[in-house]
Amino acid sequence: MTNRPLIGVFDSGFGGLTVLRELLHHLPGADFLYLGDTAHLPYGSKSQAAITRYTRAAIRELVSRGAELVVIACNTASALALPSLQDNAPVPLVGVVGPGAEAAAAIVPPGATVLVLATEGTCNSHAYAEACATHGLQAVEKPCPLFVPLVEEGWTDGPITEQIADVYLQEALAAAPQPPQAIVLGCTHYPLLRPLLQREIAKLDSNIPIVDSAEATARHTVTLLPAATTPGSAEPKLHFLATDAAAKFQRFAPRFLGREIPTVELITLED
Repeated sequence: MTNRPLIGVFDSGFGGLTVLRELLHHLPGADFLYLGDTAHLPYGSKSQAAITRYTRAAIRELVSRGAELVVIACNTASALALPSLQDNAPVPLVGVVGPGAEAAAAIVPPGATVLVLATEGTCNSHAYAEACATHGLQAVEKPCPLFVPLVEEGWTDGPITEQIADVYLQEALAAAPQPPQAIVLGCTHYPLLRPLLQREIAKLDSNIPIVDSAEATARHTVTLLPAATTPGSAEPKLHFLATDAAAKFQRFAPRFLGREIPTVELITLED
């Protein structure tokens, strides 16, 4: 028997492993169960009803396996499904949008403009704009559709990625009503681009701080499970589930998680 809490982590694929990486760092006294719904990715092209259905099924699966809290690591699911599932969920749910906006609000003055880099689906939901508005901030949401395939190809640096990042940043800054005072990474893939983005921002004669919503989510989860910040006598137990492409999931994991994973259990989610 163990008193270590089991935290479920859900994402549409393997990008949420960047969130798990931060959770492992901030909550070493917890065990983790990760579910990647690789059969249905990308979520950005799906309807809100479908995303809500998939997310509900994933929560049910994680809870059935003992999860005491579920982190919705997917920005699209956090934006489109979490609001309708929060109140009736069997365990506490944590999304990535609210913590990201809260972290930005902690480092900028009231009324500041925040630049949110995200996918088309997340930007179209305006979830970050609404979350920032609750903190008195104005958000400029910039879709960066090429970032995800670049990261998945392993092109997190180099001239091509630099040129694309430069175009996105210049377009975003030109569209901002006033100079942004923080940048929020609103996609689980984007933390892998953080060093490059910081360099590109510096080239534009700016020193805008970058908020990683994955790290912000882990810090928020700490407030719900403070006892899990104390390391146990053993390493955290990790178990991985995927709804398709288990071999690809296992191959991509080191890039996002920073470590090899031994096995991935293939499952089917029941709606």
